[in-house]
Amino acid sequence: MRDTNYMAPVSAPPNQRSTGTGGRLLGRIYEAIQNRLLEGEYPAGTKLSVEAIRAEFGVSKQPVMEALRLLSADGLVEIFPQIGCVVTTYALEEVEDFFRMFAGFESVIAAAAAQRRTDEQLDELYLAARRMDRLISEPDAAVRASQYRIQNRNFHEVIHRMASSRVMTNMSRRMWDLSDFLINTTGAPQPFGSAVAERNEDHARIISALDAGDAETAKAEMEKHILATATIIQQARTAAVS
Repeated sequence: MRDTNYMAPVSAPPNQRSTGTGGRLLGRIYEAIQNRLLEGEYPAGTKLSVEAIRAEFGVSKQPVMEALRLLSADGLVEIFPQIGCVVTTYALEEVEDFFRMFAGFESVIAAAAAQRRTDEQLDELYLAARRMDRLISEPDAAVRASQYRIQNRNFHEVIHRMASSRVMTNMSRRMWDLSDFLINTTGAPQPFGSAVAERNEDHARIISALDAGDAETAKAEMEKHILATATIIQQARTAAVS
């Protein structure tokens, strides 16, 4: 029987840009704007005001521009001469291309996780899934979707730790950021607010395969789970324009 009292460690994303006072300031601005982008607070095509961001954080223009350049390298914004910084717009075809690639990558991680996971990590994953199940009863769809994004990242990060591969984990981190960004900016904002139960059912099948040490099933279920994301985005986009 699983230990229901097991508490998963909460791991903050590494701030690789926070060295010294200037680095910490840059990291704070970068992470704040990045979080807004991943949450869909800035729709695709929105022009970001450097002056407004500078005033909000009480800083000079330089760290704001550096943060935006880093976000541009992440594919979340674009910087145009004489125009400024604009939230990146991706065509639906590009979104579908990304999730096909992402599904293949995450499915390989799931297969490795099935072969390498420990019982303690499995306990951690069951706990993460129970936390996500509780989101179904959240009455506010926006809160439900926002919390799902956070808890979903935690769930998949446990699987990454199961795979025990720094190479795969480091490569996956940027993909997850882009995935969250595309989910919340391509169609209607926060489309997963109405899909939590369905996504949790996917997670249950993935956990079952990982528990059984079945690499092939874990790989197949993870691939289906990620590919379904593009379908949800497309449905939300269609509903938003109809």
